[in-house]
Amino acid sequence: MKGKARGIAEKSIVRLVDQMIGTGTLIATLPGGKTLRLGPGGEPTIALTIHDRRTMMAIILNPDPAFPEAYMDGRVTIEQGDLLDFFHLIAPIERASSYPVSARMNRRLRFAARRLSQWNGLTASLRNVKRHYDLSPAMYRRFLDADMQYSCAYFSRPGMSLEDAQAAKKRHIAAKLMIEPSMSVLDIGCGWGGMALTLANECDACVTGITLSEEQLAVARERGAGRDDVRFELRDYRTLEQTYDRIVSVGMFEHVGIRNYKTFFQKSHDLLARDGVMLLHTIGRSEPPNVTSGFIHKYIFPGGYIPALSEVSAAIERAGLTVTDVEVLTTHYADTLAEWRNRFHATRDEVLEEYDERFFRMWDLYLAASEAAFRYYNMVVFQIQIVHDKTVVPMSRDYIEKRERELAKADSEKSRSDVTSAAE
Repeated sequence: MKGKARGIAEKSIVRLVDQMIGTGTLIATLPGGKTLRLGPGGEPTIALTIHDRRTMMAIILNPDPAFPEAYMDGRVTIEQGDLLDFFHLIAPIERASSYPVSARMNRRLRFAARRLSQWNGLTASLRNVKRHYDLSPAMYRRFLDADMQYSCAYFSRPGMSLEDAQAAKKRHIAAKLMIEPSMSVLDIGCGWGGMALTLANECDACVTGITLSEEQLAVARERGAGRDDVRFELRDYRTLEQTYDRIVSVGMFEHVGIRNYKTFFQKSHDLLARDGVMLLHTIGRSEPPNVTSGFIHKYIFPGGYIPALSEVSAAIERAGLTVTDVEVLTTHYADTLAEWRNRFHATRDEVLEEYDERFFRMWDLYLAASEAAFRYYNMVVFQIQIVHDKTVVPMSRDYIEKRERELAKADSEKSRSDVTSAAE
């Protein structure tokens, strides 16, 4: 009787998983050695082994975060194919009515409680930042470009290197900011200082970069040492008072949390000069509001949330600001993440010397799942230009490309001059 009940349960599980697969073939070896072939067939083909029944049931009942946790712990191993292919194969839960009731209910409960989980007050924000960004700088140097840009690059033409695409991203943003020499610029969430230094170097701006990460601050200050046109502070944007000609925020808004959107844009309203321009570069979702992945929330970005454009634009409007330009970068981040993941794998031995196998698997899964989200699902990047006075921005977007060319030319000439000086 026990064996019969197990057989009925196994058939139910097979039927359920088969419906969760949106494309391709999943070859699953279950505890006990039985192998199943699931999905509509074709590529990609993924073969994996689930090593115990408790893990199998946990994944069926609530795939996220049960599958990532099992993969991190080695209770699930992929024998054929790649993690990226796996995430391509499995349909997102919001698209699959066939997902278990328990998983869908859990997601609805987390959606209802998302304002609480994104509390992100001053103390919580500092704690959440430390969880992710206060890993060693060496860890990030292993897979980022030399400027340590930890956000979506801008592949403006085919075949660009990551370094060139990140430089193009910074110029694209600088062009939209329309910075003139000696303007004051606030960089909210300045990371390791690359954007601030670029705006000072290429636009002759006076830049203040703020971060909540002590590790990032140390690197940024080292890079900006001896300069009076760039300074970096360990500061929360909510504690600032003075106004700035320009405000830029790249890859920071994802940590604000929806309950703080009103505060963020009201503060931006107060900090931005009346004739100022702000550029917000943030990951977004090209779908209605949703909820953060359980795995991402628990292990990677606690307190984080990826907004729908409707959530951002409504908050901007309520703060009395005006949107003058919105650009959606589609698969640029997928290509960025693919390069990061290749570099991360190439330095596997170094990562294992500093951390451990579980950490490597966790980050590998994070990078692969993120790439899949941008390549196959509904994640994009929004670049939103924001002002008080809509007349400060030209009526045509031609100025953006023109300014990018000017910045690129000036940088090229400076590089040639530096090479000549070094040779002499």
